[in-house]
Amino acid sequence: MDDPTRVSASDLLDDFGAFADRALTAPITITRDGADRLVLLSAEEYARLLRQDRRVVASADLPDAVLDRIERTEMDGRHASLDALIPAWRP
Repeated sequence: MDDPTRVSASDLLDDFGAFADRALTAPITITRDGADRLVLLSAEEYARLLRQDRRVVASADLPDAVLDRIERTEMDGRHASLDALIPAWRP
């Protein structure tokens, strides 16, 4: 095996225990016919990814520097036509 983070589905089935143990420390990409198909990863890493996906931050909790950059942001002129989609909105 050339890449320890990639394994064919048939090789995975032949030595699942070893790959499952390895996935506790690094994700394993499972391939089929040479194409990436699935990823085997630890339950801890999966839970971390789920938390990241659902993280919510109130604007009041953002640093002043970030709020300042947001305030100074301007819409690309190519998208000005989108303003008409919200009639009550004023730039």
